[in-house]
Amino acid sequence: MAPTIPPPSVPIPAATPVTVPADSSIWDRVSNWVSEHKAVVYTIAGVSVVITTAGVVYYLRKGSEQKESGPKLSKKERRKRKQAEKEEAEKASTSAKSEEAAPTQPKAAAVESADELPEIDEESVVRLSEEERKAYAAKLKELGNKAYGSKDFNKAIDLYSKAIICKPDPVYYSNRAACHNALAQWEQVVADTTAALKLDPHYVKALNRRANAYDQLSRYSDALLDFTASCIIDGFRNEQSAQAVERLLKKFAENKAKEILETKPPKLPSSTFVGNYLQSFRSKPRPEGLEDSVELSEETGLGQLQLGLKHLESKTGTGYEEGSAAFRKALDLGELGPHEALAYNLRGTFHCLMGKHEEALADLSKSIELDPAMTQSYIKRASMNLELGHPDKAEEDFNKAIEQNAEDPDIYYHRAQLHFIKGEFAEAAKDYQKSIDLDSDFIFSHIQLGVTQYKMGSIASSMATFRRCMKNFDQTPDVYNYYGELLLDQNKFQEAIEKFDTAIALEKETKPMCMNVLPLINKALALFQWKQDYAEAEQLCEKALIIDPECDIAVATMAQLLLQQGKVVEALKFFERAAELARTEGELVNALSYAEATRTQIQVQENYPELASKLQGMSGGPGMR
Repeated sequence: MAPTIPPPSVPIPAATPVTVPADSSIWDRVSNWVSEHKAVVYTIAGVSVVITTAGVVYYLRKGSEQKESGPKLSKKERRKRKQAEKEEAEKASTSAKSEEAAPTQPKAAAVESADELPEIDEESVVRLSEEERKAYAAKLKELGNKAYGSKDFNKAIDLYSKAIICKPDPVYYSNRAACHNALAQWEQVVADTTAALKLDPHYVKALNRRANAYDQLSRYSDALLDFTASCIIDGFRNEQSAQAVERLLKKFAENKAKEILETKPPKLPSSTFVGNYLQSFRSKPRPEGLEDSVELSEETGLGQLQLGLKHLESKTGTGYEEGSAAFRKALDLGELGPHEALAYNLRGTFHCLMGKHEEALADLSKSIELDPAMTQSYIKRASMNLELGHPDKAEEDFNKAIEQNAEDPDIYYHRAQLHFIKGEFAEAAKDYQKSIDLDSDFIFSHIQLGVTQYKMGSIASSMATFRRCMKNFDQTPDVYNYYGELLLDQNKFQEAIEKFDTAIALEKETKPMCMNVLPLINKALALFQWKQDYAEAEQLCEKALIIDPECDIAVATMAQLLLQQGKVVEALKFFERAAELARTEGELVNALSYAEATRTQIQVQENYPELASKLQGMSGGPGMR
């Protein structure tokens, strides 16, 4: 898996648990590394679980059940033995039935239809002997099966109900549930399967039927729990149940995400997120009249605009919050003169970062209307359209920006993002190079070009690009961080960690008050992949969270590290935190999928504690193998 692009124009939702604009490749490595290296992410009660990038849980059996000691049988021999055991069991069952049948229950043996049976109700059944009850129950079940086969479901329900009166049996309850299922009577299905499971908690067919009913009743969490338990009890042999787990996780997360987003107040993402987005545009001097040397009252629109720009320059979470508030107040106060378009641009930028898409598009469009020459507004609107899944509109905005100023390097840098996301790497490389030709001092154009070359398979060219970057931008931490990612992707662990260490040292030296935490997280992942050094990896994530408590990628990485050590309850807390920090619906769905999968594992353990010892031998333990 090759690294993806560094700071994109706008964070693009992807099928990953958490999306980060600064470096989605970090989370790609957490989630994709598992499948690429056939590693098992974590083990609960001896059950190995792989979580994919879509937040889906797949249960994998680590070998078959415990076998007797001795030489391993061939597949053909095992099949023969299994068939012989089955035939032997059937013989024994038939023999036992024949020994006890005729003498004690002659009436039942002669019954051919329901009409020939005596009236069965709560009162009459007490007068029957135990053997008679069993015999009548068996016959009623047989007749119920025939009625079910003939699709006479109401008759079948009546027959199974009488069988239950004679002898409460999990099979009879489950069969009656099947009739209710055919009639779409979901509450009755739940009632009957629950009764069956009280008699036999490991009755897989009843679990699956109840899970389906819960699904129909939109009780997705309950359905997920039953299907998960079914998978474990059945030894993971039922592919339909495994697929149901995947489907329900997605359905649950999508529905939950919609509920949350309806009431979730908008807020800015982490300072790492915001900073990396803002630095994807070349820095420019303050507009004339808004410099610090100009005294402006904070009670005026221009004074608030000046104050907001000053807050942005602090590059801290508090600074971004205060800057966003200042831009809103500036427009409320008005009288901004020639700077009104800039104010709409900046307010739209922060609306975008908070996920307020409609407001962002309206502000950016207003900025363009006021000042068509402000190419950055076209670029940001294009990025918004790209995030919302409208690449054609994004391309149209880039073309309009070029019409205004074909010499603006930011246009080509951000248009390259469009090509990159569409997989048009050759076109992306051309635009990154064009951006460099117009302004060679912007480091991210060089980094993006190197990453794009890597994606195209030009490894040597990519490495050469990064070596030039390290020579020409030797005090820029981002160069070492992203070069380390390429090395890590090639499993050059020692070299990668050296680069991450250099990036960390430079971050501390050059930006002590607003350190980018991504090199810390990258180093944590490198140690995890290379040495399975969970302790140091956790410490690095903890440091990242101290510096930036809102950093969703640090939260998600910590959750994954805990999960792989079997610390499921602790991991769940971090997955829930990741859901709280999610900015877009796509990010929230993925985070909720992880959280619900983890929560379900805990519930299965609580509901079926006996499975822990039963399945303990099915896995080699947590961690990567």
